[in-house]
Amino acid sequence: MLKIHIAIVGSGPSGFYAAEALLRSDLNVEVNMIEKLPTPFGLVRSGVAPDHPKLKQSILVYDRILKQDGMNFFGNVTVDEDISVEDLLKTHHGVIMACGAPLDNKLNIDGENLKGSHAATAFVGWYNGHPEYRDEKFDFKQKTAIVIGHGNVAADICRILSKPVSELKKSDIAEHALDALAESQIRKIHVVGRRGPVQAKFSPKELRELVDISNVTTEVDVNDCEIGEQCKVELSDPKNISSGKNLELFRSFSELQTSPELTPHSPRKIKFRFYLTSQKIHGAETVEGMSFFKNQLGGQAFSQTVISTGETEHISCGLVFRSIGYRGVPFKDIPFCDDQGKIPNKEGRVIKNGKAMPGVYVTGWQKRGPSGIIGTNRADSIETVDCLLADMAGVEKTPKSGSDGLTALLKKRQVQIVELDDWLKIDTSEIARGKKYGKPREKFTRVDEMLDVLSV
Repeated sequence: MLKIHIAIVGSGPSGFYAAEALLRSDLNVEVNMIEKLPTPFGLVRSGVAPDHPKLKQSILVYDRILKQDGMNFFGNVTVDEDISVEDLLKTHHGVIMACGAPLDNKLNIDGENLKGSHAATAFVGWYNGHPEYRDEKFDFKQKTAIVIGHGNVAADICRILSKPVSELKKSDIAEHALDALAESQIRKIHVVGRRGPVQAKFSPKELRELVDISNVTTEVDVNDCEIGEQCKVELSDPKNISSGKNLELFRSFSELQTSPELTPHSPRKIKFRFYLTSQKIHGAETVEGMSFFKNQLGGQAFSQTVISTGETEHISCGLVFRSIGYRGVPFKDIPFCDDQGKIPNKEGRVIKNGKAMPGVYVTGWQKRGPSGIIGTNRADSIETVDCLLADMAGVEKTPKSGSDGLTALLKKRQVQIVELDDWLKIDTSEIARGKKYGKPREKFTRVDEMLDVLSV
């Protein structure tokens, strides 16, 4: 039986679930996973909050897949720089793009680029030790921060900003982040969204965790929890049970009272704000405050839209974090929907000029947009692989060079490939480093540091 060679671009959950489905198929298949960092596991390694170690246990599954026969890891290889999609199609029968959505959506307002205004991706990457965000700077001398967004990433940011450092020390949070957060003077965090408490996208578990942080109070204006008839209709849908739980939690939070002047020793406060649309970030060179349009909801249940009341509100602050969604990165030779931030596709087949692009597939956030939890990627990837298998069945195929051809091409271009054994050396070294701090691991935060381990 002819060996089928498939390249997977990206080593996050969607890439591993696609690899798993391929290796379990009836094909005589070789899977070559290509990752721009020397380290695998994508957002499970660099996106999941360090104080949520159970969510990282999926790495144990991915590790087993990585070590299966027929599976190869090509770390430290960047598509469109070191190698092209066209190169991959010459050496493989199929290519699956599984590279996630690493860019953040922007507010597109005045002042967004002021010092002190940050994307959630930058902050999350920084405290998780992602090399691309290692040198980010955050001014924790400020007393008030604003987090724009009502989803779980916004909740992660609130937790990391407000938790005592003593509760983070035994996690795999990057040591440089731990040192900086230990000096933080932030005492108040406004968590702002355009719509109401019923439309907030927090999971109840994430929301409840904020209540349990020591020396932190959670606050909501009681008037914001008075909901209209259309919101009540939305809550009556059995599929919307999480929104009902969230509303109960919001109503249990204390109503905001007149606050004394914030000092470095004040208890921290998380204030949830609703019906506010970002208008402008104010400041000369650094963030000094932010203004918002006040909103109300209009329209029918499940399709309510934001309507401005004509009023505005200003909140003084020194830091702003936007967490309003993510978007994929376009690649050469592959179509991209800029307005949706993803690759156009039908059930995982990449669509170009109205037709399926031969041999090119997509899965994960680049396929469906940035939604769902880690496990959502399994069914998503299986659907894509089923399409690939159907396309391969009964079609006469020419032999391809697969990993041999890919390796030869990269060596010719003087690219240092990080293979499975190399990653395992990095992994072992990080775990050893972590023991010094009583942590599960201390990640290398620069690519050069990772590569240096391999030269020893």
